[in-house]
Amino acid sequence: MKIDAKIVQKLRQMTGVSVMKCKEALTAVQGDLDKAVLELRKQGQAGAEKKSQRSVKEGMIFSYIHGNGKIGVLLKLYTETDFVSKNSEFQELGHDIAMQIAATDPKYLDKGADKENALLLQEFIKDPQITVGDLLKDKINKLGENIKIGEFIRYEL
Repeated sequence: MKIDAKIVQKLRQMTGVSVMKCKEALTAVQGDLDKAVLELRKQGQAGAEKKSQRSVKEGMIFSYIHGNGKIGVLLKLYTETDFVSKNSEFQELGHDIAMQIAATDPKYLDKGADKENALLLQEFIKDPQITVGDLLKDKINKLGENIKIGEFIRYEL
């Protein structure tokens, strides 16, 4: 099956994955864009698992204050290098996770009695098709470095 270059480019823009990987994924799913995104996400999970063993010594502290000024969050987000911590995608990830914490008030990072209380298991508020854990793995693959969520605290008046 011949895959149109425009759909390959569209998938690349959506995912940030190389042209060759996009073409392979589209070929595997007979050109279905939505299925290709899922295929790349599946492949990315394996890549993220390998990177998750690498140590993280850099990162940033993010803050988020909800519009009404009654909810605030502080979040430590770690990565392997200072270079990645200054990347705009890393910055956006930190902001999005802090906003998620403000909105959902998780009690745990990844262990808890139920999905609602474990941050990594929650549906991502900007895209309910993925979890916060999936979002994190996607960014690990896109940025090529391990990223870990450290401590977080949510304040509410």
